[in-house]
Amino acid sequence: MPQQNSQTLDIPKITQQIKDYFTKNVSGVIILPSKSTPDAIAAGTSLYLKLIEMGKNVSIISESIPQSDLLGADKIKNDLQNGGDNLVVSFPYIEGTIDKVDYNIQGERFNLVIVPRTGSQKIKADEVQFSYSGGNIDFIITIDAPNLNSLGSIYQKNERKFSSATIINIDRHLINNSYGLINFVSKSSSSTSELVLEVIKKLGTNIDKDIANNLYYGIITATNNLTSYSVTADTYEHIAELLRFGAVRKPAVTNVPNSFGQFSPPGNFGMMDQPYSPPVFNPQMIQSRQQPQRNYPEQQQFVRPAAITNTKSVEEVEVSPTSKEGQKIRGESSNELKPKIFSDSGGIMQ
Repeated sequence: MPQQNSQTLDIPKITQQIKDYFTKNVSGVIILPSKSTPDAIAAGTSLYLKLIEMGKNVSIISESIPQSDLLGADKIKNDLQNGGDNLVVSFPYIEGTIDKVDYNIQGERFNLVIVPRTGSQKIKADEVQFSYSGGNIDFIITIDAPNLNSLGSIYQKNERKFSSATIINIDRHLINNSYGLINFVSKSSSSTSELVLEVIKKLGTNIDKDIANNLYYGIITATNNLTSYSVTADTYEHIAELLRFGAVRKPAVTNVPNSFGQFSPPGNFGMMDQPYSPPVFNPQMIQSRQQPQRNYPEQQQFVRPAAITNTKSVEEVEVSPTSKEGQKIRGESSNELKPKIFSDSGGIMQ
């Protein structure tokens, strides 16, 4: 288990509190920082997958949807909604492209009809998304967020929801101010993924290969392939656990500046842990390339002449000069652009 500078942190007790809360409550959200690190994404998606597996009604949110290949990352949304009974139909919309929204009932089927404006493209079926809204939020889990403001607009636009829900704060930042009702903050942990691993283990269910892979990736990226000074024996124990759960061992791709201030190409990340071997200077090799071999006639023994004393002062010695490097369109009125909604009888509802 991760160590902690503060003696008040009792990891078994805190993870048990989190487990008890999950047992008594069903609905919640997991929120990532507005600028999520790979470690935050890995930790958040892993906990999301586990809670879904347990039958909880949870969603995972971030102000900006990150680009990630981790399992569950495609479920990240940028709007704080958590289920409910209201069906929401959404699709990409450009103002003025929809003429009206109508509906009709045929037998036992309710048909929602969206009519595009003449000249506008029709809505593509594969771009239509369905979700539910109006649900209650019992708990909010913040991942790798030192304070609520780091959640960006997700917090700023939903402060009332935050004040009415139980906040579970899971983080490792030194500046975390323990803003949650339950705070699992280990400031000496090398990654937040390790803390989530402790929570998932406490839930008492098996960790599948997908979750293990996510958490492994989170630790590897947070520690720069286990080369960070924050790495402890606990880090290696967590890595060993995840490998036993089926994680695939592989280095993380990191863009680390080289000695010339440029970034090494992604293909070179595998050499990160290898020691650097400087090239060996061989004067004979250079001489053999620059001077052709000649056969000289035999010469008499060379007699070294007497040394001539250099009487020049230091001020008279020339110093070689050193070089320096470097040097919007007016259109239709807003009422005309809004879609008109017709009832089944043909009257305009809106």
